[in-house]
Amino acid sequence: MTPGTLTGSAPATAPVPPLAARAASVGSSPVREILALTERPEVISFAGGLPAPELFDSGGIRAAYDRVLTEEPRRVLQYSTTEGDPALRAAVAGRLADRGLPTDPRALLVTTGSQQALTLLATALLEPGDTVLVEDPTYLAALQCFGFAGARVVPVRCDEDGVDPGALAEAVERERPKLLYLVPTFQNPTGRTLPLARRQEVAEIAARDGLWLLEDDPYGELRFEGASVPWLASLPRAADRTVLLGSFSKVMAPGVRLGWLRAPTALLGACVVAKQSLDLHCSTVDQAAAARYLADSDLDAHLTRVRESYRRRRDALVDGLAAALPDGSTWNRPEGGMFVWARLPEGYDATSLLREAVAHDVAYVPGAPFFAGPPDHAALRLSFTTHTPAEISEGLNRLGPALRTAAG
Repeated sequence: MTPGTLTGSAPATAPVPPLAARAASVGSSPVREILALTERPEVISFAGGLPAPELFDSGGIRAAYDRVLTEEPRRVLQYSTTEGDPALRAAVAGRLADRGLPTDPRALLVTTGSQQALTLLATALLEPGDTVLVEDPTYLAALQCFGFAGARVVPVRCDEDGVDPGALAEAVERERPKLLYLVPTFQNPTGRTLPLARRQEVAEIAARDGLWLLEDDPYGELRFEGASVPWLASLPRAADRTVLLGSFSKVMAPGVRLGWLRAPTALLGACVVAKQSLDLHCSTVDQAAAARYLADSDLDAHLTRVRESYRRRRDALVDGLAAALPDGSTWNRPEGGMFVWARLPEGYDATSLLREAVAHDVAYVPGAPFFAGPPDHAALRLSFTTHTPAEISEGLNRLGPALRTAAG
């Protein structure tokens, strides 16, 4: 008999060690939970930030896969380098140069979507307790990423034009952050674009006070009106401290799961090491097919069709909101991207109203989860990309009665 046990009794079982504190402190995405509510096909959802699937160039993408698997099967089905397919990096560098940002392909790292780029940068830059400044509201998954890194996330006041430079200067002086994270063009969730004058002020603050700038740009090529605004990364005062993130998800297809980051040499090297520890490299065949697609197909012509379709859908949504939302509501009219940001009158709670909306077979995303500071419960995000103008009109016809029923 083993000492300390009774004959016939089961041995004691010790509990397993607990999860890491960061895993317990960072919740799941409320947006993902909302999307689960909208899986019924009859629901018209303005919730997901998804590109329109009927606009994917599936024929061109299929041809690219066929060609690389026919011509180079041994290479594209083998392990590859962490930095990424040289042809793909060269193609990205060429597109950046064409848009005003000369780039050496060696300054690029291919990632599993720009979401992985966020993780790599958090790993390479942030110690637990470091301060990160963010727009308020900001991209929800970035808040999760910084939370997992143990960072202290501090919001910076924004207005209709994005981050307020005066508020940013005060926050930098008060908080001494290591990093400022921005989605300056067609921001998620608000659709706002930071004007050039403010970008220059942001660059000046970063240079003067010594902080990294993380410029997330998944939507920049989806402009359908107005003049383009230069990247922060292209401004002389920010060039040595700006990391630019991009993605093929919104311009090619999210299922390919490819993005990239452009960074100064030392930081890029640290991100390469971090990626090696995560997944060695992105899918070789997916990278090769993406590079082949960019070489063989006219992505710009494809994007022209996408932009025109999105413009019509934006117009259908914005033009129909007056009849759908309660009197006193406000909303913006973005010049591109995928989102409209709306605010219901005081006293309305977009989160509590959502369940009634879903009961009317329509959905949106409440704005509250996007705030790092005190949330605005009256705010909501509406995506216009995944439905035709006729479907958008029908969705708004459902949303109006839902809001009136819940509020009444």
